Amino acid sequence: MKPVLSVVIPAYNESRRLPPTLAAISAYLGTLPYPTELLVVDDGSTDATAAVVDHVMQREANLRLIRNEHRGKGYAVRTGMLAAAGQYVLFCDADLATPIQEWEKLYKLLQAGADVAIGSREGLGAQRVGEPWYRHLMGRVFNLVVRTVVLGGIQDTQCGFKAFTQAAGQRLFGALQLYGAGAGVVKGAAVTAFDVEVLFLARKWGMRVAEAPVHWEYGQETKINPVRDSIRNFGDVLRVRWNDLRGRYGSVERAPRTP
Repeated sequence: MKPVLSVVIPAYNESRRLPPTLAAISAYLGTLPYPTELLVVDDGSTDATAAVVDHVMQREANLRLIRNEHRGKGYAVRTGMLAAAGQYVLFCDADLATPIQEWEKLYKLLQAGADVAIGSREGLGAQRVGEPWYRHLMGRVFNLVVRTVVLGGIQDTQCGFKAFTQAAGQRLFGALQLYGAGAGVVKGAAVTAFDVEVLFLARKWGMRVAEAPVHWEYGQETKINPVRDSIRNFGDVLRVRWNDLRGRYGSVERAPRTP
């Protein structure tokens, strides 16, 4: 049966954090009244990430592993989104900073007509646990830049908990320019602003984007480098605006919804 929900997890050197994450997601999916699938996209890990997933696959029939070269999280998410078969596709981080149960909030938004439903760590009802003050400040400054330069009206573009109808996901991720089909091999962890490009395209093409406040916990093993990744992310925002000015994203057009 075709899955109603596909869950995509991008993973780079996550052999330690993946086992409890896969166990939690699999247990939750088992409680849902509709068919599901779980995809892990190994982003060219140098540890035992792939072996961990292979081991879990022996007892989880709905789990799939996709192996990529190391091209970064954006490319890994794109791979999983384009490979997913579900009517709705959710991607979440390997540390499960946002509990998988928060899917219910996004599901309601998608059923109500949204093409894209995103978790937000800002606004009434959102919870941020254990985050250092400087990280929160960095996030708010980045969001201000995003809202000023390319994408007004969205409070949190970077939360790693987003869901799409299949039609929207296929179109959006198939059209990415920054970390799309031509993304090159990278070294080390690469935290990027691919989310900004995805949401910019959704808005440009007339898709309905909805936010839901979610619970989120700061991970002590974060791969973010505050200086290097801030520079890269600001550059990504400017590249999105430049691509749009050059007409690389086409014209406004309403994307069809999945039946």
